[in-house]
Amino acid sequence: MSIPFPFSAIVGQHDMKLAIQIVAVDSTVNGILALGDRGTGKSTAVRALADLLPPIKVVKNCPYGCDPKSQGVLCEHCDSLKSGSTASQTQTKPVPVVDLPLGASEDRVIGALDLEKALSLGVKAFSPGLLAKANRGFLYIDEVNLLEDHLVDLLIDVAASGENVVEREGLSVRHPARFVLVGSGNPEEGELRPQLLDRFGLCVEVKTPQELEERILVIKRRDAFEKNPELFQKEWLPANEALRDKILKARKRLDKVIISDDFLRLCSKLCIALGTDGLRAELTLMRATRAYAALEGDKAVEAKHLRVIAPMALCHRLRRDPLDDTGSSARVARALEELAI
Repeated sequence: MSIPFPFSAIVGQHDMKLAIQIVAVDSTVNGILALGDRGTGKSTAVRALADLLPPIKVVKNCPYGCDPKSQGVLCEHCDSLKSGSTASQTQTKPVPVVDLPLGASEDRVIGALDLEKALSLGVKAFSPGLLAKANRGFLYIDEVNLLEDHLVDLLIDVAASGENVVEREGLSVRHPARFVLVGSGNPEEGELRPQLLDRFGLCVEVKTPQELEERILVIKRRDAFEKNPELFQKEWLPANEALRDKILKARKRLDKVIISDDFLRLCSKLCIALGTDGLRAELTLMRATRAYAALEGDKAVEAKHLRVIAPMALCHRLRRDPLDDTGSSARVARALEELAI
């Protein structure tokens, strides 16, 4: 297994790193989209996430990593254990971060008939796909804007329901598939379909660093990592552990963070001013600002949190205005200023 680049060693890219920490604190923020130049560390940051998060408890031998305490959808394996005690049937495993390749077939993504068992044993068995592996973790799609339409439709359905249903080749399988969707890509190579774009809670722009010293530091750290990954990871272990501890503490205080009705009014006023469709924008603002406040150790969500989170939560939800060629980030900033937030 390859060693991931330590999350704490990533230079710059503040917005992307903050967005990743926010979804690590509260997965209901529903995903991150990182758009920008090639070679800016988008994939590196996402893959570093697995090493940053604490392991999770799963039902032993479950192919989907079901939560032993779950009251929701369970797979057939875990459903059969309901009548007995599961206390001695648990184990821990790392939070899954699964790559979805652009060329993946539908069978590879959702799962299909296990041909080996069918041919050798003559039984119909299900071979889980990438959605099963990503359950309770992260599903990462590089160059997500180039993803084929039929896979986009499939992901939208599963992301909305939280379960994967396979009805084919005489199989009828239903299993949990709750994951945080993380995508990256270069907008110059193609645009995302609006239906998929709306499924990402946060969207960040990742730019090539322009400061000389920052660029040199990126090169030096990358070179040191490639020369000796084990030593480099060991050097950054204390910083990574400190960040992991910060995320765990934020999770514990998340439910105690106060969100006032006045703050929710601010969120709604901002969304109305920008003309966002639906209510996903307000829900994302509420959840993401709460997670950010928890990370900062604050007891209540305030306007200062909204000013940081609003561009990430709203930029990709704005309609194009043919009479206004202002960038989406500038439009959000202008609305915040007009509302005196």
